[in-house]
Amino acid sequence: MNVLLHISLSAIFFLLPLLLQQEPSSSAIILSLKKRHGSSGSSSSGNQYSSSRPSSFQGNRSTCSLFMGTWVHDDSYPLYKPADCPAVVEGEFDCLMYGRPDSNYLKYRWQPQNCNLPTFNGAEFLLRMKGKNIMFAGDSLGKNQWESLICLIMSSAPSTRTQMTRGLPLSTFRFLDYRITMSFYKAPFLVDIDAVQGKRVLKLEEISGNANAWHDADLLIFNTGHWWSHTGSQQGWDLIQSGNSYYQDMDRFVAMEKALRTWAYWVETHVDRSRTQVFFLSISPTHDNPSDWAASSSSGSKNCYGETDPITGSAYPVSPYTDQLRSVIVEVLHGMHNPALLLDITLLSSLRKDGHPSVYSGLVSGSQLAKPGQSDCSHWCLPGLPDTWNQLLYTILFY
Repeated sequence: MNVLLHISLSAIFFLLPLLLQQEPSSSAIILSLKKRHGSSGSSSSGNQYSSSRPSSFQGNRSTCSLFMGTWVHDDSYPLYKPADCPAVVEGEFDCLMYGRPDSNYLKYRWQPQNCNLPTFNGAEFLLRMKGKNIMFAGDSLGKNQWESLICLIMSSAPSTRTQMTRGLPLSTFRFLDYRITMSFYKAPFLVDIDAVQGKRVLKLEEISGNANAWHDADLLIFNTGHWWSHTGSQQGWDLIQSGNSYYQDMDRFVAMEKALRTWAYWVETHVDRSRTQVFFLSISPTHDNPSDWAASSSSGSKNCYGETDPITGSAYPVSPYTDQLRSVIVEVLHGMHNPALLLDITLLSSLRKDGHPSVYSGLVSGSQLAKPGQSDCSHWCLPGLPDTWNQLLYTILFY
């Protein structure tokens, strides 16, 4: 079934970076956050900045576009080493552990338009979030970001006592001296999946089974997207329930929108927004098809395998499918009375064809290393791109 995603004029405001690549929405996000959360920090005028990482937010807040910009080579990167956070980065993201031969992909810093990102300060994060409960909920891209944030904090605050508990669907990391709990809850579709007569039923209008784990969070970061496209043996359901009807399949964009509206209603009716901040991570792009970046391919491969440099230039190579997924998220957020804040990483991430594990992952065996077709071009190496997502989160939270 063909689906026409209706985007209202106000929702187009969020889509302008994709459509025009000229009018940023990040300045509005920053100004809104300052009003809503009382964020503070001095601003500076001018457009010339040094190439070193600044210690505080620098730039014109009225024109700063956090999610539009360029990737700049910076030899002071990466922000941490895997040894700074032992047993945190799992094998599927630990590219260095599994033999990735190049390291240039670690040396890029995100340079937003008209501002610089503040340096991530783990000690400051711990002090400001003392006694708080932080929850990531979604698919493995959320886990990618969760592990990155733990490592960023530990690398700049190495002496604090910690405790890790892994489980399914809930994994928890605690900074004991600060009474901070930072969790990842696996819910790839956000809404519930129940076993009914031996079948996995994806319930588009039910979320309480998952949401019971989210109630006490002071900071919520949600994501979904990739699992809606899976088919065959990778598909996450046997049946879809919508209302009183059951379907073996349905238009994936329609299904995702229904699920997100269920999630949005839960946020509106169950989350005290005076206490809890809510973010939504936009779609993390894949790099399975070189035609998306065409002449920028440095390897001539059929996917991200062998890619060692970001995409350069003014065009953001977002595939139509990724664009549609992002549009669904934007439309649902726009429809909320008090919208979750969009951590809009799709465009900046689309430039990082070099940042994926490819075959250098604990999920790939030795015999598969020479098979580019086995490449993981969905997740991201750690250290790597999700560290920038968390720098952006840090900036929005505290500046």
